[in-house]
Amino acid sequence: MAQFSLSEKLAILSDAAKYDASCASSGGQRRDARDGKGLGSTTGSGICHAYAPDGRCISLLKILMTNFCIYDCAYCVNRVSSNVQRARFTPEEVVTLTTEFYRRNYIEGLFLSSGIIRSPDETMADMVRIARMLREDHHFRGYIHLKTIPDAAPELIEQAGTYADRISINIELPTDSAVKAFAPEKSPDGIRKAMADVRLRQDAQQDRSHTGRRPPRFSPAGQSTQMIVGADGASDGTILKTSTRLYASYRLKRVYYSAFSPIPDSSRALPLIQPPLQREHRLYQADWLLRFYGFDAEEITAATPDGNLDLSIDPKLAWALANRHAFPVDVNRAERELLLRVPGIGTKTVGRILTTRRHRSLRYDDLRRMGANLKQARPFITLTDWRPRALLDAADLRARFAPPPEQLHLI
Repeated sequence: MAQFSLSEKLAILSDAAKYDASCASSGGQRRDARDGKGLGSTTGSGICHAYAPDGRCISLLKILMTNFCIYDCAYCVNRVSSNVQRARFTPEEVVTLTTEFYRRNYIEGLFLSSGIIRSPDETMADMVRIARMLREDHHFRGYIHLKTIPDAAPELIEQAGTYADRISINIELPTDSAVKAFAPEKSPDGIRKAMADVRLRQDAQQDRSHTGRRPPRFSPAGQSTQMIVGADGASDGTILKTSTRLYASYRLKRVYYSAFSPIPDSSRALPLIQPPLQREHRLYQADWLLRFYGFDAEEITAATPDGNLDLSIDPKLAWALANRHAFPVDVNRAERELLLRVPGIGTKTVGRILTTRRHRSLRYDDLRRMGANLKQARPFITLTDWRPRALLDAADLRARFAPPPEQLHLI
Protein backbone atom coordinates (compact mmCIF):
# COMPACT_ATOMS: atom_id res chain seq x y z
CA MET A 1 0.00 0.00 0.00
CA ALA A 2 1.28 3.46 -0.86
CA GLN A 3 2.47 5.56 2.07
CA PHE A 4 0.69 8.90 2.36
CA SER A 5 1.34 11.88 4.55
CA LEU A 6 -1.34 12.96 7.00
CA SER A 7 -2.41 15.81 4.72
CA GLU A 8 -2.66 13.45 1.72
CA LYS A 9 -4.79 11.03 3.74
CA LEU A 10 -6.99 13.92 4.78
CA ALA A 11 -7.52 14.93 1.16
CA ILE A 12 -8.51 11.37 0.17
CA LEU A 13 -10.69 10.52 3.15
CA SER A 14 -12.48 13.85 3.48
CA ASP A 15 -13.42 13.61 -0.21
CA ALA A 16 -14.60 10.03 0.31
CA ALA A 17 -16.85 11.20 3.16
CA LYS A 18 -18.82 13.61 0.96
CA TYR A 19 -21.44 10.95 0.23
CA ASP A 20 -22.48 10.86 3.89
CA ALA A 21 -25.34 13.32 4.25
CA SER A 22 -26.28 12.72 7.88
CA CYS A 23 -23.93 15.13 9.58
CA ALA A 24 -26.27 17.80 10.92
CA SER A 25 -25.62 18.43 14.58
CA SER A 26 -29.06 19.37 15.87
CA GLY A 27 -29.75 18.20 19.38
CA GLY A 28 -26.18 18.20 20.67
CA GLN A 29 -25.54 19.15 24.27
CA ARG A 30 -24.47 22.76 24.73
CA ARG A 31 -21.20 21.81 26.40
CA ASP A 32 -18.81 24.70 26.73
CA ALA A 33 -15.05 24.49 27.21
CA ARG A 34 -14.42 28.19 27.50
CA ASP A 35 -13.76 27.74 31.24
CA GLY A 36 -10.31 26.41 30.33
CA LYS A 37 -10.98 22.89 31.68
CA GLY A 38 -11.42 21.09 28.38
CA LEU A 39 -11.24 21.10 24.62
CA GLY A 40 -13.98 21.75 22.12
CA SER A 41 -17.38 23.35 22.24
CA THR A 42 -20.72 23.24 20.50
CA THR A 43 -21.00 26.99 20.81
CA GLY A 44 -19.00 29.70 19.16
CA SER A 45 -17.92 30.33 15.62
CA GLY A 46 -16.11 28.33 12.97
CA ILE A 47 -16.40 26.92 9.47
CA CYS A 48 -20.07 26.31 8.80
CA HIS A 49 -20.87 22.68 8.05
CA ALA A 50 -24.24 22.19 9.72
CA TYR A 51 -26.95 24.12 11.52
CA ALA A 52 -28.47 23.45 14.92
CA PRO A 53 -32.21 24.10 15.42
CA ASP A 54 -31.53 27.44 17.08
CA GLY A 55 -29.55 28.65 14.06
CA ARG A 56 -26.05 28.07 15.41
CA CYS A 57 -23.43 27.07 12.85
CA ILE A 58 -21.67 23.86 13.85
CA SER A 59 -18.36 23.22 12.13
CA LEU A 60 -17.48 19.56 11.75
CA LEU A 61 -14.42 17.65 10.65
CA LYS A 62 -16.12 15.14 8.35
CA ILE A 63 -13.91 12.20 7.35
CA LEU A 64 -13.77 8.46 6.86
CA MET A 65 -11.44 6.52 9.09
CA THR A 66 -10.69 4.45 6.01
CA ASN A 67 -12.11 3.95 2.53
CA PHE A 68 -10.93 0.35 2.41
CA CYS A 69 -13.97 -1.92 2.62
CA ILE A 70 -14.57 -5.65 2.55
CA TYR A 71 -18.14 -5.20 1.29
CA ASP A 72 -19.13 -4.86 -2.36
CA CYS A 73 -22.23 -2.64 -2.29
CA ALA A 74 -23.01 -1.82 -5.92
CA TYR A 75 -23.83 1.87 -5.29
CA CYS A 76 -20.75 2.64 -3.17
CA VAL A 77 -17.62 4.21 -4.66
CA ASN A 78 -15.55 2.62 -1.87
CA ARG A 79 -16.75 -0.95 -2.45
CA VAL A 80 -14.08 -3.64 -2.49
CA SER A 81 -14.18 -3.99 -6.30
CA SER A 82 -13.89 -0.24 -6.92
CA ASN A 83 -10.67 1.09 -8.43
CA VAL A 84 -10.17 4.11 -6.16
CA GLN A 85 -7.18 5.44 -4.26
CA ARG A 86 -7.22 3.94 -0.77
CA ALA A 87 -6.03 5.39 2.51
CA ARG A 88 -6.46 4.75 6.21
CA PHE A 89 -6.10 6.85 9.34
CA THR A 90 -4.87 5.34 12.57
CA PRO A 91 -7.04 6.22 15.59
CA GLU A 92 -4.23 8.44 16.87
CA GLU A 93 -4.16 10.38 13.60
CA VAL A 94 -7.91 11.09 13.75
CA VAL A 95 -7.53 12.32 17.32
CA THR A 96 -4.60 14.54 16.33
CA LEU A 97 -6.49 16.02 13.39
CA THR A 98 -9.57 16.71 15.51
CA THR A 99 -7.72 18.41 18.36
CA GLU A 100 -5.40 20.39 16.08
CA PHE A 101 -8.26 21.55 13.87
CA TYR A 102 -10.11 22.68 16.96
CA ARG A 103 -7.11 24.63 18.27
CA ARG A 104 -7.05 26.50 14.98
CA ASN A 105 -10.77 27.25 15.30
CA TYR A 106 -11.52 25.31 12.11
CA ILE A 107 -14.05 22.94 13.71
CA GLU A 108 -16.30 22.44 16.69
CA GLY A 109 -16.94 18.75 16.27
CA LEU A 110 -16.23 15.48 14.47
CA PHE A 111 -18.32 13.43 12.06
CA LEU A 112 -16.65 10.05 11.66
CA SER A 113 -17.63 7.27 9.30
CA SER A 114 -15.63 4.39 7.86
CA GLY A 115 -15.40 1.61 5.37
CA ILE A 116 -15.29 -1.84 6.94
CA ILE A 117 -11.78 -3.22 7.15
CA ARG A 118 -11.10 -6.80 8.26
CA SER A 119 -14.38 -7.10 10.23
CA PRO A 120 -17.26 -4.93 11.48
CA ASP A 121 -16.17 -5.47 15.10
CA GLU A 122 -12.57 -4.45 14.51
CA THR A 123 -13.60 -1.33 12.59
CA MET A 124 -16.18 -0.33 15.20
CA ALA A 125 -13.67 -0.91 18.00
CA ASP A 126 -11.25 1.55 16.37
CA MET A 127 -14.02 4.17 16.02
CA VAL A 128 -14.97 3.74 19.68
CA ARG A 129 -11.32 4.06 20.62
CA ILE A 130 -11.12 7.39 18.78
CA ALA A 131 -14.16 8.74 20.61
CA ARG A 132 -12.88 7.46 23.96
CA MET A 133 -9.46 9.08 23.49
CA LEU A 134 -11.05 12.38 22.57
CA ARG A 135 -13.37 12.39 25.56
CA GLU A 136 -11.16 10.86 28.26
CA ASP A 137 -7.57 11.61 27.24
CA HIS A 138 -8.07 15.03 25.64
CA HIS A 139 -11.24 16.11 27.49
CA PHE A 140 -12.84 17.03 24.17
CA ARG A 141 -16.26 18.56 24.81
CA GLY A 142 -17.22 19.24 21.21
CA TYR A 143 -19.84 17.45 19.18
CA ILE A 144 -19.13 13.86 18.04
CA HIS A 145 -21.25 11.97 15.52
CA LEU A 146 -20.31 8.35 14.83
CA LYS A 147 -21.66 6.48 11.81
CA THR A 148 -21.93 3.05 13.38
CA ILE A 149 -21.84 -0.39 11.79
CA PRO A 150 -25.00 -2.45 12.36
CA ASP A 151 -23.15 -5.79 12.10
CA ALA A 152 -20.83 -4.84 14.97
CA ALA A 153 -21.30 -6.36 18.41
CA PRO A 154 -24.07 -4.64 20.44
CA GLU A 155 -21.63 -3.82 23.25
CA LEU A 156 -19.47 -1.84 20.81
CA ILE A 157 -22.46 0.22 19.64
CA GLU A 158 -23.36 0.76 23.30
CA GLN A 159 -19.86 2.07 23.98
CA ALA A 160 -20.11 4.33 20.92
CA GLY A 161 -23.29 5.85 22.34
CA THR A 162 -21.63 6.67 25.67
CA TYR A 163 -19.00 8.83 23.95
CA ALA A 164 -20.88 10.24 20.93
CA ASP A 165 -23.56 12.92 20.93
CA ARG A 166 -25.30 11.24 18.02
CA ILE A 167 -24.95 7.89 16.35
CA SER A 168 -26.41 6.88 13.02
CA ILE A 169 -27.05 3.59 11.28
CA ASN A 170 -27.70 3.73 7.53
CA ILE A 171 -30.89 2.08 6.28
CA GLU A 172 -29.16 2.32 2.85
CA LEU A 173 -32.15 1.94 0.46
CA PRO A 174 -35.94 2.34 0.77
CA THR A 175 -36.90 -1.33 0.44
CA ASP A 176 -35.53 -4.65 1.66
CA SER A 177 -35.49 -6.01 -1.89
CA ALA A 178 -33.27 -3.13 -3.04
CA VAL A 179 -30.83 -3.72 -0.17
CA LYS A 180 -30.64 -7.42 -1.02
CA ALA A 181 -30.09 -6.64 -4.71
CA PHE A 182 -27.45 -3.92 -4.37
CA ALA A 183 -25.87 -4.69 -0.97
CA PRO A 184 -26.24 -8.47 -0.52
CA GLU A 185 -23.75 -8.60 2.37
CA LYS A 186 -25.98 -6.30 4.45
CA SER A 187 -29.05 -7.50 6.29
CA PRO A 188 -32.14 -5.24 6.47
CA ASP A 189 -33.26 -7.16 9.56
CA GLY A 190 -29.85 -6.67 11.14
CA ILE A 191 -29.96 -2.93 10.42
CA ARG A 192 -33.39 -2.60 12.00
CA LYS A 193 -32.34 -4.66 15.03
CA ALA A 194 -29.36 -2.37 15.61
CA MET A 195 -31.61 0.68 15.37
CA ALA A 196 -34.08 -0.90 17.79
CA ASP A 197 -31.28 -1.62 20.27
CA VAL A 198 -30.25 2.03 20.14
CA ARG A 199 -33.81 3.14 20.85
CA LEU A 200 -34.09 0.74 23.81
CA ARG A 201 -30.89 2.13 25.30
CA GLN A 202 -32.15 5.67 24.82
CA ASP A 203 -35.43 4.75 26.53
CA ALA A 204 -33.53 3.14 29.41
CA GLN A 205 -31.60 6.38 29.85
CA GLN A 206 -34.83 8.07 30.96
CA ASP A 207 -35.40 5.60 33.81
CA ARG A 208 -34.16 6.55 37.26
CA SER A 209 -32.92 4.05 39.83
CA HIS A 210 -34.45 3.77 43.30
CA THR A 211 -31.87 6.34 44.45
CA GLY A 212 -33.02 8.81 41.79
CA ARG A 213 -29.93 8.49 39.61
CA ARG A 214 -30.14 8.24 35.86
CA PRO A 215 -28.13 5.67 33.86
CA PRO A 216 -25.04 6.94 31.99
CA ARG A 217 -25.83 9.22 29.05
CA PHE A 218 -26.33 7.46 25.72
CA SER A 219 -26.34 9.35 22.41
CA PRO A 220 -28.16 12.39 23.85
CA ALA A 221 -28.71 13.89 20.38
CA GLY A 222 -30.49 10.71 19.29
CA GLN A 223 -29.95 8.60 16.20
CA SER A 224 -30.38 9.28 12.51
CA THR A 225 -30.17 7.36 9.26
CA GLN A 226 -29.47 7.92 5.59
CA MET A 227 -31.32 6.63 2.53
CA ILE A 228 -30.02 6.64 -1.04
CA VAL A 229 -32.54 8.06 -3.51
CA GLY A 230 -32.64 7.11 -7.17
CA ALA A 231 -30.45 4.00 -7.18
CA ASP A 232 -33.47 1.70 -7.35
CA GLY A 233 -36.93 2.26 -8.77
CA ALA A 234 -38.64 3.24 -5.51
CA SER A 235 -41.13 6.10 -5.83
CA ASP A 236 -41.20 9.09 -3.51
CA GLY A 237 -44.32 7.60 -1.94
CA THR A 238 -42.43 4.41 -1.06
CA ILE A 239 -39.51 6.44 0.32
CA LEU A 240 -41.74 8.61 2.52
CA LYS A 241 -43.68 5.59 3.83
CA THR A 242 -40.35 4.00 4.81
CA SER A 243 -39.37 7.23 6.57
CA THR A 244 -42.70 7.31 8.42
CA ARG A 245 -42.12 3.78 9.72
CA LEU A 246 -38.57 4.65 10.78
CA TYR A 247 -39.66 7.75 12.69
CA ALA A 248 -42.45 5.84 14.43
CA SER A 249 -40.51 2.65 15.21
CA TYR A 250 -37.12 4.03 16.24
CA ARG A 251 -37.89 7.65 17.16
CA LEU A 252 -35.21 8.94 14.81
CA LYS A 253 -34.13 12.57 14.90
CA ARG A 254 -33.67 12.73 11.13
CA VAL A 255 -33.86 10.69 7.98
CA TYR A 256 -31.39 12.04 5.45
CA TYR A 257 -31.89 11.63 1.71
CA SER A 258 -28.86 11.32 -0.53
CA ALA A 259 -29.33 11.49 -4.31
CA PHE A 260 -27.59 8.57 -6.00
CA SER A 261 -24.42 9.61 -7.77
CA PRO A 262 -23.19 7.40 -10.64
CA ILE A 263 -19.79 5.88 -9.94
CA PRO A 264 -17.10 4.39 -12.20
CA ASP A 265 -17.44 0.73 -13.23
CA SER A 266 -20.82 0.44 -11.57
CA SER A 267 -23.34 -2.37 -11.95
CA ARG A 268 -25.52 -2.36 -15.07
CA ALA A 269 -28.53 -2.51 -12.75
CA LEU A 270 -27.82 1.04 -11.57
CA PRO A 271 -28.99 4.09 -13.52
CA LEU A 272 -26.46 5.81 -15.76
CA ILE A 273 -27.44 9.30 -14.63
CA GLN A 274 -28.19 10.66 -11.20
CA PRO A 275 -31.71 11.76 -10.27
CA PRO A 276 -32.32 15.51 -10.29
CA LEU A 277 -31.07 17.12 -7.09
CA GLN A 278 -34.45 18.87 -6.92
CA ARG A 279 -35.94 15.47 -6.04
CA GLU A 280 -33.74 15.28 -2.96
CA HIS A 281 -34.81 18.81 -2.02
CA ARG A 282 -38.52 17.98 -2.41
CA LEU A 283 -38.11 14.89 -0.23
CA TYR A 284 -36.64 17.01 2.54
CA GLN A 285 -39.61 19.39 2.24
CA ALA A 286 -42.03 16.46 2.36
CA ASP A 287 -40.17 15.01 5.34
CA TRP A 288 -40.71 18.33 7.13
CA LEU A 289 -44.45 18.07 6.41
CA LEU A 290 -44.49 14.59 7.93
CA ARG A 291 -42.76 15.65 11.12
CA PHE A 292 -44.14 19.10 11.84
CA TYR A 293 -47.28 19.75 9.78
CA GLY A 294 -49.50 16.73 10.39
CA PHE A 295 -49.38 15.31 6.85
CA ASP A 296 -49.05 11.62 6.05
CA ALA A 297 -47.05 10.11 3.21
CA GLU A 298 -50.03 9.03 1.11
CA GLU A 299 -51.68 12.44 0.91
CA ILE A 300 -48.39 14.19 0.13
CA THR A 301 -47.83 12.04 -2.96
CA ALA A 302 -51.48 11.56 -3.99
CA ALA A 303 -51.36 14.52 -6.37
CA THR A 304 -49.43 12.55 -9.01
CA PRO A 305 -50.38 9.13 -10.45
CA ASP A 306 -46.87 7.66 -10.15
CA GLY A 307 -46.44 8.49 -6.46
CA ASN A 308 -43.61 10.93 -7.07
CA LEU A 309 -43.42 14.52 -5.86
CA ASP A 310 -43.94 17.42 -8.24
CA LEU A 311 -40.47 18.81 -8.89
CA SER A 312 -41.76 22.20 -10.04
CA ILE A 313 -43.53 23.26 -6.86
CA ASP A 314 -43.14 22.39 -3.19
CA PRO A 315 -45.22 19.48 -1.80
CA LYS A 316 -47.39 21.61 0.48
CA LEU A 317 -48.45 23.84 -2.41
CA ALA A 318 -49.00 20.79 -4.63
CA TRP A 319 -51.32 19.30 -1.98
CA ALA A 320 -53.27 22.57 -1.67
CA LEU A 321 -53.75 22.83 -5.43
CA ALA A 322 -55.04 19.25 -5.54
CA ASN A 323 -57.40 19.88 -2.61
CA ARG A 324 -58.88 23.29 -3.41
CA HIS A 325 -62.17 22.19 -1.82
CA ALA A 326 -60.50 22.62 1.61
CA PHE A 327 -59.88 26.33 0.97
CA PRO A 328 -60.08 29.24 1.48
CA VAL A 329 -59.21 29.10 5.19
CA ASP A 330 -60.44 31.84 7.53
CA VAL A 331 -57.23 32.83 9.31
CA ASN A 332 -59.19 34.38 12.19
CA ARG A 333 -61.21 31.24 12.92
CA ALA A 334 -59.43 28.13 11.60
CA GLU A 335 -57.91 25.52 13.89
CA ARG A 336 -54.14 25.17 14.10
CA GLU A 337 -54.15 21.92 12.08
CA LEU A 338 -55.84 23.60 9.12
CA LEU A 339 -53.66 26.72 9.30
CA LEU A 340 -50.59 24.49 9.03
CA ARG A 341 -51.84 23.26 5.66
CA VAL A 342 -51.97 26.71 4.10
CA PRO A 343 -49.09 27.23 1.61
CA GLY A 344 -46.73 30.01 2.64
CA ILE A 345 -47.56 29.78 6.36
CA GLY A 346 -45.06 27.97 8.58
CA THR A 347 -45.19 26.71 12.15
CA LYS A 348 -43.79 29.92 13.67
CA THR A 349 -46.27 32.08 11.77
CA VAL A 350 -49.14 29.83 12.88
CA GLY A 351 -48.02 30.29 16.48
CA ARG A 352 -48.03 34.08 16.03
CA ILE A 353 -51.48 33.96 14.44
CA LEU A 354 -52.95 31.96 17.32
CA THR A 355 -51.42 34.31 19.90
CA THR A 356 -52.47 37.55 18.19
CA ARG A 357 -56.03 36.62 17.31
CA ARG A 358 -56.87 36.13 20.99
CA HIS A 359 -56.82 39.92 21.24
CA ARG A 360 -57.97 41.16 17.85
CA SER A 361 -58.84 40.21 14.27
CA LEU A 362 -55.98 39.83 11.82
CA ARG A 363 -55.65 41.82 8.62
CA TYR A 364 -53.60 41.23 5.46
CA ASP A 365 -50.70 43.44 6.57
CA ASP A 366 -50.59 41.69 9.95
CA LEU A 367 -49.90 38.40 8.21
CA ARG A 368 -47.15 40.00 6.14
CA ARG A 369 -45.45 41.31 9.30
CA MET A 370 -45.67 37.88 10.88
CA GLY A 371 -43.51 36.44 8.12
CA ALA A 372 -46.09 34.67 5.95
CA ASN A 373 -45.26 34.17 2.27
CA LEU A 374 -48.36 35.92 0.96
CA LYS A 375 -47.50 35.27 -2.67
CA GLN A 376 -48.30 31.61 -1.97
CA ALA A 377 -50.86 32.07 0.79
CA ARG A 378 -53.21 34.68 -0.68
CA PRO A 379 -55.32 32.36 -2.91
CA PHE A 380 -55.96 30.04 0.04
CA ILE A 381 -56.96 32.40 2.89
CA THR A 382 -59.55 34.92 3.96
CA LEU A 383 -58.93 37.80 6.35
CA THR A 384 -60.88 40.79 7.63
CA ASP A 385 -59.78 42.81 4.60
CA TRP A 386 -58.96 40.06 2.07
CA ARG A 387 -60.99 37.61 -0.04
CA PRO A 388 -59.45 35.56 -2.88
CA ARG A 389 -62.73 35.59 -4.83
CA ALA A 390 -62.17 33.76 -8.15
CA LEU A 391 -58.41 33.48 -7.66
CA LEU A 392 -58.66 30.07 -5.97
CA ASP A 393 -60.57 28.60 -8.93
CA ALA A 394 -58.36 30.12 -11.64
CA ALA A 395 -57.32 27.55 -14.25
CA ASP A 396 -53.80 28.96 -14.40
CA LEU A 397 -53.23 29.04 -10.62
CA ARG A 398 -50.52 26.37 -10.69
CA ALA A 399 -48.74 28.16 -13.54
CA ARG A 400 -48.48 31.26 -11.38
CA PHE A 401 -46.29 29.35 -8.91
CA ALA A 402 -44.35 27.01 -11.19
CA PRO A 403 -41.07 28.32 -12.66
CA PRO A 404 -41.35 29.51 -16.28
CA PRO A 405 -40.39 26.99 -18.97
CA GLU A 406 -36.80 27.12 -20.18
CA GLN A 407 -35.65 26.92 -23.77
CA LEU A 408 -33.53 23.81 -24.24
CA HIS A 409 -30.34 23.93 -26.30
CA LEU A 410 -29.18 21.18 -28.59
CA ILE A 411 -25.50 22.07 -28.18
